[in-house]
Amino acid sequence: MLNMSHTVVSSYIPFPNIYWWLQVQGADALLLDGAEHFEKMTYRNKYFIIGSNGGIQLSIPLLQGREQRTPMQQVMIDNKQRWQVQHWRTLVSVYKRTPYFEHYEPALEKLYTQRFDSLIDFNLASIKWLHKELRAGVSISTTAIYQKEYADATDLRRIMKPGTEKQPLEGAEPYYQVFADRVGFLPNLSMLDLLFAEGPHALQWLKNNAVLINEWVAKK
Repeated sequence: MLNMSHTVVSSYIPFPNIYWWLQVQGADALLLDGAEHFEKMTYRNKYFIIGSNGGIQLSIPLLQGREQRTPMQQVMIDNKQRWQVQHWRTLVSVYKRTPYFEHYEPALEKLYTQRFDSLIDFNLASIKWLHKELRAGVSISTTAIYQKEYADATDLRRIMKPGTEKQPLEGAEPYYQVFADRVGFLPNLSMLDLLFAEGPHALQWLKNNAVLINEWVAKK
């Protein structure tokens, strides 16, 4: 049985953002909910990176479109749109000159050459990839049974929505970010952005800013 006092409950989301990881890295357990319904205008099928003109949204196309209201475990990817090729080319174009991209490139590319039919399968693979590279200590488990509330747990399923990547976290340490000299610093992109910049020091950056994000989430 999970110790809910140190558990984070979350939707399946691809390459979660920095604020998400700031919550998760301080927990003992992460519980991913596959029974909740898909919701449009959320992170459930998209993640954000930086570009020369500002933020870039990378979206995973879905069969039946994003208007569906079905359990996450039933949401399927529309692979006819070659989204993996597009996402990978964009990542290479943006991050190839960052300090650590070449280090992570071979292992990361495999996620963009392997076929995924289910949205939660790709999302889970992306979370586990980051979990491994960050050497995060939190355990990961999943559930196929919906539960509306979890007592004494941090529930992120409805807290973070696209737009937080434009909301600065006051007091947070800056880190190197490509194109920041052109478009300014974007504070809450996919964890990939921080990882390519800080490499093995990324987890320490998260720990240094954990108190700040706890306060930020508490205000939501």
